[in-house]
Amino acid sequence: MKDSGKDEALEPSAEDPERKWLREVYAGDDARQLTVRAVIAGMVLGAVLSLSNLYVALHTGWSFGVTITAGILAYAFFSLLERARLLKTPFGMLENNAMQSVASAAGYMTGGGTVAAIPAWMMATGRPMPGWVMFFWIATIAMLGVFMAIPMKRQMINREQLKFPSGIAAAETLKTLHAASHGEAGGDGGKTRSLLIGAGLGALVTWLREAKARWMPFNLPEQIAPPFTWMGVPWKKWTLTFDTSLLLLAAGAIMGWRSAWSMMLGTIFNYFALAPYGLRIGAIAEVKYKTIVGWTVWYGSSLLLVAGLLSFAFSAKQIGRALSGLTKAFAKKKPAGEGPVEEVDPLARIEVPASWFAFGMVVFTPIVIVLGMIFFNMTWWMGLLGVAMSFFIALVASRATGETDTTPTGALGKITQIVFGVAAPGSVTINLMAANLTSGVAIHSADLLTDLKSGYLLGAKPRQQFLAQFFGVIAGSLAVVPAFRLLVPSADVIGTPSAPAPGAIAWHSVAQVLGQGVSRLPVSARWLILAGAVTGIALVLLERAFPKAKSYIPSATGFGLAFTLPGNNAVSMFVGALIALYLEKKKPDLADKYIITVSSGIIAGESLLGIVIAILRDVLHVLQH
Repeated sequence: MKDSGKDEALEPSAEDPERKWLREVYAGDDARQLTVRAVIAGMVLGAVLSLSNLYVALHTGWSFGVTITAGILAYAFFSLLERARLLKTPFGMLENNAMQSVASAAGYMTGGGTVAAIPAWMMATGRPMPGWVMFFWIATIAMLGVFMAIPMKRQMINREQLKFPSGIAAAETLKTLHAASHGEAGGDGGKTRSLLIGAGLGALVTWLREAKARWMPFNLPEQIAPPFTWMGVPWKKWTLTFDTSLLLLAAGAIMGWRSAWSMMLGTIFNYFALAPYGLRIGAIAEVKYKTIVGWTVWYGSSLLLVAGLLSFAFSAKQIGRALSGLTKAFAKKKPAGEGPVEEVDPLARIEVPASWFAFGMVVFTPIVIVLGMIFFNMTWWMGLLGVAMSFFIALVASRATGETDTTPTGALGKITQIVFGVAAPGSVTINLMAANLTSGVAIHSADLLTDLKSGYLLGAKPRQQFLAQFFGVIAGSLAVVPAFRLLVPSADVIGTPSAPAPGAIAWHSVAQVLGQGVSRLPVSARWLILAGAVTGIALVLLERAFPKAKSYIPSATGFGLAFTLPGNNAVSMFVGALIALYLEKKKPDLADKYIITVSSGIIAGESLLGIVIAILRDVLHVLQH
């Protein structure tokens, strides 16, 4: 799309897009949206799916949007109730959209630090974070992020019409499902069945793998190890096996081909070249995942950091548009019926007013500052600096999400780490939690704007979606905190097969360098940092120099992440992406219709049953003692 460098909403010959939306799309003030049943369904589904996201992210370093999955499940549930004549009023499309806003906010509670910053904090301190501390910290960050999205919405969505692709996909899914329920053209109830079939298949495989009950005749092996050795050591010890988890296959199918083959390339280089070299020079004491990644992570995290920052630097034009757009977002218009027509605000009674943003900042800024002082030994000015940085990082992250559907919280969080490496030298924990604050705010702002994009396309009332987010934040926090403490009871399990937590390892490594200084690292690790930085620069520059060949250039994110993950993760995800690629080439209609829904179902089914099995094991352990 050509960029004219002008705000099309201000062109004198063009109709105000806000007036056009109000006339042609808005469903009206009386449309059923944020109902009690929509809130309850969103809180339940969001809480459940947040557990799925937590499990997946701790194992793979990736997280997935839950919006579409929640929308399909809610549609299926309420359609069943309607057919059974247990509903007096049908569950409408705008109700489902409001429900998705609740569920999405809950599902993204993993973005508040539970899969990266908090386990990294545990690695740095050697102790678990108390549940009540975690709850108040991640919930407050999320609420601050929701308020910070307010001044961005009208400029980015109403006026600039940024895409927010996931928001468009969620809106189209709801249109398709609800058209099917009314027998309209374009309806497709098969998506519901395919998601449920995927969930059942994922749950079945997980049970056969992990439910090691005495009465079960057999269990599936967790891994299939090739009968080979490397440097006299079995491939299994190098983690070069095929994991029988369908979750990883499904994650690869959703991830996309470029990221998957880039990760596989990085894995081959890591485990056949870099790690063996580290073993020969004594930098790696033994062939064991945690020992290997404790050294190779310096290459991977340096690559990710430099590539992310360089890409960010190349976005100067994007940053400029974001900052200039902010002043337009606060432009004051008069309510309808007052003043000249061109000054009247047609959406004054519909949009979230700027006064709500001011209220949120006044209330939650001191709360964040006090929590930072009590929990993490920050000074008041450090907390204030973190909140101030959060706004600008959320601004740029939200624009990036709107334009590319990618929220670069990892790279943006590293900017905070650099700033606090200077502001609070010698403190790894402050470095981590300050970055947790800014990146957590950014991801929740971007999530709300993505939801608001769906509502904009469907004619929903933004104020109701804004309120919906708070119900989701509470539900997600209540679900994620106890689940995290179950899956990660102590710092010792981080970096093990049960909780690889690659994001946490990368965050912890960067915090060590920026918080304590490179001079305290072994010489070999310093060389890895330099090599990773050079590789990150090269990959980003190659992308910019040869944009048409981008699909053949390794993704810096995928390649760099390979040095923080077990090899079996990359192998399984590569196979999943390969299957998806084959279907896309040979049967594109089938792939377009079922890859996302079946894969989402598998991820939900396997991860949720994995948590259930973990709970049952704990219960049985208590009963036996």
